[in-house]
Amino acid sequence: MGLVLASGSRIRATLLSNARLDFTVDPATVDERAVELPLLDAGVAPEEIARVLAEAKALDVAARRPQDLVIGADQVLGLGNTRFTKPADRDAARRQLQTLAGQTHDLHSAVVLARGGTPLWQTVSTARLTMRSLSPDEIDAYLDLAGEAILSSVGCYQLENVGIRLFDRIEGDYFTILGLPLLPLLGELRRLGEIAP
Repeated sequence: MGLVLASGSRIRATLLSNARLDFTVDPATVDERAVELPLLDAGVAPEEIARVLAEAKALDVAARRPQDLVIGADQVLGLGNTRFTKPADRDAARRQLQTLAGQTHDLHSAVVLARGGTPLWQTVSTARLTMRSLSPDEIDAYLDLAGEAILSSVGCYQLENVGIRLFDRIEGDYFTILGLPLLPLLGELRRLGEIAP
């Protein structure tokens, strides 16, 4: 019986490693778009979409590793009720940044613990980020500087890298912004006896 991260995210794995957790990485094989499309059509709030996706990932991996405790996580960026996904290419990234520039958006990060076919615990944490106003030239300069990394991140930025230059104000937990509400997760792992107090 072990701890499993149902994600291929390098950042999530690094956060758990830095907390000195002993875990295995086994990414979920969930079709995220198929899960979220009916939710989007039904007008489900972005934070609930994040929770549903995190649960789907945790249960996917827990089904093939029924004895293990599985961590599923997901992050959704919402501007009002508009949901953003990872951009397909540079043009899509430019359009996203044009929409987000000068606005305050929310990053909803969900984490779910599951064993077998049962979700045992879940939480969603939200951070609010205010992007500064950006001219088209500033957006292009940023895209040049950030490179291909923009395609791997919802919102086209990584705050731990050059993406921090895009922002005027950030409210919320740093770990939530990185995509894993680590403090509540560690608290629950302690409560379950998975890590020492």
